[in-house]
Amino acid sequence: MNSPARIVVLVSGAGTNLQALLDACTESSYGARVVAVGADRDDIEGLARADRAGVPTFVAKVGDYTSREHWDRALGDKVGAFEPDLVVSAGFMKLLSADFLERFLTLNTHPALCPAFPGMHGPRDALEHGVKVTGATLFVVDAGVDTGPIVAQVPVTVEQDDDVASLHERIKTAERAMLVDAVGRIARDGLSVEGRRVRIGAGPR
Repeated sequence: MNSPARIVVLVSGAGTNLQALLDACTESSYGARVVAVGADRDDIEGLARADRAGVPTFVAKVGDYTSREHWDRALGDKVGAFEPDLVVSAGFMKLLSADFLERFLTLNTHPALCPAFPGMHGPRDALEHGVKVTGATLFVVDAGVDTGPIVAQVPVTVEQDDDVASLHERIKTAERAMLVDAVGRIARDGLSVEGRRVRIGAGPR
């Protein structure tokens, strides 16, 4: 049997997606384990969740480094020390450098059906545009903003009485389930990326 895939999760806030992964990893059949959680700030719930689960943590704050490039290298070295098979950006509010993305296969989620409504306000923009269906996207991070090759998507119906908060909450619920399912399948069956085409089930890692 292959050993569980090693995952490093990066967070900047409450860490609800992190918690979903931590919960899933308690099942031996899931095929993955979170080996470290990193953050760009202290005293956040995401780090507390990791502590409660007995998972090592680290913090790399941009302001502690002489330049953004120095921070980029330091973050990569901190992540690399845990030898991850996969990095998951779970509400991590910093762009990752090209060097980092070359070193680590990195996934992120977005609360819209990419390529529609990229950026910070996906649910708001979808609601204002009047779409009837939006959702969440899991993608391989690239140099753009929510532009990477798509791994998985899940639709969420926009209800007539939705506001941004209610719509976003339903999207987040669907997003967590999608993330847990896809990461588990990637851990067990592998992943291949050819241009913009992503396939899960490319063979074991």
